[in-house]
Amino acid sequence: MRHMDSLVNRVAQSSLITIKLEDFYPKHRVEVFDVKDYLFHGLILKEMDYREALKNHDWSKYQDCYLTIHCSTDAIIPTWAYMLVASYASGIARDLYFGDPDAFLITYFREQIRALPMESYIGAKVVIKGCSDLQIPASAYLELTHKLKPHASSIMFGEPCSTVPVYKKPKS
Repeated sequence: MRHMDSLVNRVAQSSLITIKLEDFYPKHRVEVFDVKDYLFHGLILKEMDYREALKNHDWSKYQDCYLTIHCSTDAIIPTWAYMLVASYASGIARDLYFGDPDAFLITYFREQIRALPMESYIGAKVVIKGCSDLQIPASAYLELTHKLKPHASSIMFGEPCSTVPVYKKPKS
């Protein structure tokens, strides 16, 4: 009977660096301010009514959150109406974003990825993890690939045990 060698986890021993975009996900809640809720019949902005409604709004509920500001109807909203929301929410919300929550996530991930230092990825083999229980916008994968390409020797997508090659630096 032949003695079996111990199992070796080759993935754990490899020089692969795994990036999980879910680690970049906002740690603070995201709230929505929809201007349509303050329009007459959901379509018309009446300045005096709008100003009064914003003045009486409970802004404290946005404390330390990311606030997305948009209008979900096809109403024509003057620019100053969004600016007025910002004047009330600024200093309460952690940050303000124009657009719906999906647009917020695109912008948020872009900011996080652009701020990522690249020193650790120079010449590295990188796996961008593919599965997540969180909603990760496809644009984040594009942005991360764009950021990594000048530095990494290879970029793969998926799990370390089963990857799809995305980029391999040509040998000089």
